Amino acid sequence: MVNVGMVSPDVDALSGVLVSCRSLGALASGREIHGYGLKLMCGDVFYKSAGAALLALYAGCGRLDRADNVFWRMDKGDVVTWNAMIFGLVDAGLGHLALECFREMQGRGVKIDGTTVSTILTVCDLRCGKEVHAYVRKRNFGCVIPVYNALVHMYSIRGCIAYAHFVFSTMVARDLVSWNTVIGGFGTHGLGQTALELLREMSDSGISPDLVTFSCALSACSHSGLVDEGIELFYRMTKDFGLTPVREHFSCVVDMLARAGRLEDAFHFIDQMPQEPDKHVWGALLAACQEHQNVSVGKLAAEILIGLEPLEAGHYVTLSNIYSRAGRWDDAARVRKMMEGHGLLKPSGLSLVGAGS
Repeated sequence: MVNVGMVSPDVDALSGVLVSCRSLGALASGREIHGYGLKLMCGDVFYKSAGAALLALYAGCGRLDRADNVFWRMDKGDVVTWNAMIFGLVDAGLGHLALECFREMQGRGVKIDGTTVSTILTVCDLRCGKEVHAYVRKRNFGCVIPVYNALVHMYSIRGCIAYAHFVFSTMVARDLVSWNTVIGGFGTHGLGQTALELLREMSDSGISPDLVTFSCALSACSHSGLVDEGIELFYRMTKDFGLTPVREHFSCVVDMLARAGRLEDAFHFIDQMPQEPDKHVWGALLAACQEHQNVSVGKLAAEILIGLEPLEAGHYVTLSNIYSRAGRWDDAARVRKMMEGHGLLKPSGLSLVGAGS
C-alpha cells in the first residue's frame, strides 16, 4: 500500500502491522513502521493508538530499552499504557519487572482493569496472588471470566489446588478455558479421578471439550496411573466428540503406558501413530525403559533416537547404562565407543555405569 503510493495507511493499519511484526518477531520491520508512523503523524497521535503494539513488539524481541522509550511517550493516566508494558515484560520473561511496573501503576492511582489482573497473576507468587485476589473481590470483578480463570491458574501452579477449586466453584459463569484450567490443575497435582469427574461435569454443563481439554485430562490420567481410564478417554475423543487426536495426545498415552511399565504396549502404540513420532515421544519411552530396566524396548527406542539426533550424547549414555545394569558389558562398551567416535562428551548430571558397578 505504501510502495504503490496511492493510499497512506492510518494509525490503525500501522497498529495492525505492528501486531503482525510482534507475532513474527520481525523487529527490523517493526522499527521501520515506527519511523514511518512518526513521519506520517505527530508523536502523540501515533503513540496513543499504536504505542501498545509497538511496546509489545520491542519487549517481545528483547529490546527493553526501546520498549521503555515508547512507554514514557505514552499517556501514563491510561490503563492501556500500563497493561501494554506489563504484558511486554511478562512476555519477555521478566516477571519481577512486571510486578514493579504493576506496583508503580497502583502507586500512581491508575485504575486496574481485568486485563491488568489476568496478566499480572501469571507472574505472582502466592502472597502477591492473594493480594490481587483480595483486590478482585473488593472491586467486584465477578462477571469478568478471564480474571477468575487467571486466579484458578495462579492457585493451581502455586500448589493450592483447594483454593483453585474454590475460586472455580464460586464463578458466576464459566467458559471453556475455565474448565480446561481446573482440569489441568487437578491433573498436575496427581488427582486424576477428580479431573475426570470435572470432565464429566463439563460435558453435562453443555460445554464441549476441545483438544486442550483432552490434553489436560490425558495428562491427569498419566500422572495418576489411571491407564485404563486414559486409554478409554483417548478413543472417546473421536468416537464421542468427533475430535482428531494430535501428536500431543499420542505423547500423553505413550507417557501413560511407559510410566505404568507397559513398555511393549507403548512401543506398539507409537508404531500405530498416524503422525511421525518425534524425539519427545521416543525420549519418554527410553527414560521409562531405563527406570523399568527393559533392555529390548530400550534398545529400539535408543536406536531411533540416535538416528534422529546422532550428536545427542544423552541417548548413548542412557542406552549404555541400561546395558550395564543388565550385565551386558560388551554392549555397553560398544555404545560408549560409538559415542567417543562421534567426539561426544558425557553431559553433566549423567553418569556412565561401568563394569562392576
